[in-house]
Amino acid sequence: MALDVEGKKVTVVGLGRSGEAAARLLVQRGAWVTVTDRRSEAELEGPLTTLKKEGSVRYRIGGHPESAFQEAELIVISPGIPLEGVEEVQAAQAGGVPVIGEIELGYGFAKAPIVAVTGTNGKSTTAALTGEILKAAGRRVFVGGNLGRPLCEAVLERTEWDWIVVEVSSFQLETVRTFRPRVAALLNVTPNHLDRYRSFEDYLAAKMRIFENQTADDTAVVNADDALVFERTDSVRSRRVFAGRSPRPAPGVYLDSERLVAVGVSAPAERVEILRRKEIPLPGSHNLENVLAASAVGIVCGCAPDRIREAVMGFKGLEHRLEPVRIRNGVLYVNDSKATTVAALAKALEAFNEPVVLIAGGRDKGGDFTLLRDLIRHRVKSALLIGEARPTLRAAWGDLLHVLEADNLEEAVQRAAREAVSGDVVLLSPACSSFDMFRDFEDRGRRFREAVNRL
Repeated sequence: MALDVEGKKVTVVGLGRSGEAAARLLVQRGAWVTVTDRRSEAELEGPLTTLKKEGSVRYRIGGHPESAFQEAELIVISPGIPLEGVEEVQAAQAGGVPVIGEIELGYGFAKAPIVAVTGTNGKSTTAALTGEILKAAGRRVFVGGNLGRPLCEAVLERTEWDWIVVEVSSFQLETVRTFRPRVAALLNVTPNHLDRYRSFEDYLAAKMRIFENQTADDTAVVNADDALVFERTDSVRSRRVFAGRSPRPAPGVYLDSERLVAVGVSAPAERVEILRRKEIPLPGSHNLENVLAASAVGIVCGCAPDRIREAVMGFKGLEHRLEPVRIRNGVLYVNDSKATTVAALAKALEAFNEPVVLIAGGRDKGGDFTLLRDLIRHRVKSALLIGEARPTLRAAWGDLLHVLEADNLEEAVQRAAREAVSGDVVLLSPACSSFDMFRDFEDRGRRFREAVNRL
């Protein structure tokens, strides 16, 4: 059922991608829109130019003044802004004004069934691959959410989608109210964003909200190999379909004798081979988990196994996720800028048997880097540290290997090139966020590629 915003006064907090799309949709649906952002007008030139073409919007730029919230009947807040980060939002919420995010707003107008994917690691790749599987099966598919294109854009485009696939983050799930995906996938949960959440349990609770409004008519795709996810999803109301490396009696997609097989998903006695493991083009055991989950979603959505195989074999992966950049003097340079957690760096190191020269660091999100000591000892020959987390990383690993520091990424790449010899891998896998030195992880990844190509 669509949200009723016509004639209502709505304040949009934050003019990033999602805020801009939310404001555009609200204007299109007849709301009186006020947008507010702490950045300057010059910094917001792009979204402001776009919005001025849409219609009458009030702007409160350079801060979040009380006047932007005084008459608001609905607030749409950017996922990057904590609810407690703006006092005026807290006051409005205490006064009974609903506060939602762009995902909830877009869901309120979306007509197609939704596949939602979350997890600490792998959600972008899994969501993108799920979209490719559905497209290979002949479906009209919108792919977006945290992956890049806001959900509101699926509504703004006015296309009759067969499916909408969205990657959703814990930040986006904090503000859902009615969001109910037909298929919800939870890949894994490891400590992350502890600079925002009071505890790991709070972070986990945010992730679990992906299932909050599901019913017995919906499906939860669950990583059977993640003990915490397996246990915590035992109480969901939707039907559980599993994805795992070893066969289980429950319905799911499993690795059996080096083949991915669907067991009992479409029918109780069904057993269908999808593809052989060696046909998966993506490197690393973590990508096997992503393919298992995406394949399970594909089977749930009615896709034929041969179409799933076709999509998987043709999938090249995403930028900034174990992305090969260049081979120079026998050294492979790999861009894994999206690896912003301890667990993501662990997955990256497990993907290589070659000696690794690691470039890591950035803004610490509260991760425990000592958990990586065994992997660092056995997989990494030397480390180049950048960003604010340099002292923390040196304290965690400094006794295990040769550690160098660099003031910027360009210097780190140059020093890594001098450290590496033929047969090595120079790996940018920061295990930290990018916001101390870069606009975002994509900016960091692009700068890495540029620096590597200048060598």
